[in-house]
Amino acid sequence: MTECAVWWSEPITETEVTLSLLTDAERQRYAAYRKVEDKRRFLTGRVLAKTVAGLRLGLRPEEVRFDATCSDCGKQHGPVRVPGAALRLSISHAGERVGVAATSGEPVGLDVEGTERGADDSLIGYALAEEEQATLPPTSPERAMAFFAFWTRKEALMKATGRGLRIPLKSLILSSADQPARLLSSSDDALSPATTRMADLDPGPGYRAAVAVITANEIDVTEHWWSQDPVSGGQ
Repeated sequence: MTECAVWWSEPITETEVTLSLLTDAERQRYAAYRKVEDKRRFLTGRVLAKTVAGLRLGLRPEEVRFDATCSDCGKQHGPVRVPGAALRLSISHAGERVGVAATSGEPVGLDVEGTERGADDSLIGYALAEEEQATLPPTSPERAMAFFAFWTRKEALMKATGRGLRIPLKSLILSSADQPARLLSSSDDALSPATTRMADLDPGPGYRAAVAVITANEIDVTEHWWSQDPVSGGQ
């Protein structure tokens, strides 16, 4: 059994304590965001991820240093990892939700999306194969909710591989939204049903989320809410 822990938070506000947890490169990324809400989501993702990493590695959050080197350009905006540790992390955020998924070494991807925005035919046609589209309910809001189940599952899968949108969305065929999350087939070599496990999550009303782990084992997913002082490491 492969364990996967997912932590949720609402966006936190800037304080001396939270900003002190950012490295120089992370502060530059934080400062580059123009909108306050984007700043808060980025800050929360980093602080929450360092808190989770610290809990699992026996470190204080301020002792955790991430390497986020992008494999394409070498800049610090890729998936976060702790050099020398088997720990794997994935960060995702949307609206008033920020999440971090963690495993003890298995590649993991997390995605959360707000469901208030609609899912028009062009977006559905872009993301879903014909057999997936056929399983969608005919009317809203059920149709949009089902679409975002597909969307978050596919995004989580692509994040778990580290390749992101370089994997075509339609190359992945998934179980219908009313069934447990499962990869049925993939025409991309990065993913195989035999070594892929998924789960839908509960980030609260108005959101859909999913996690994917690259493993042949079944997964045990736990969800937690985080709200305490990040330096205390509480939950």
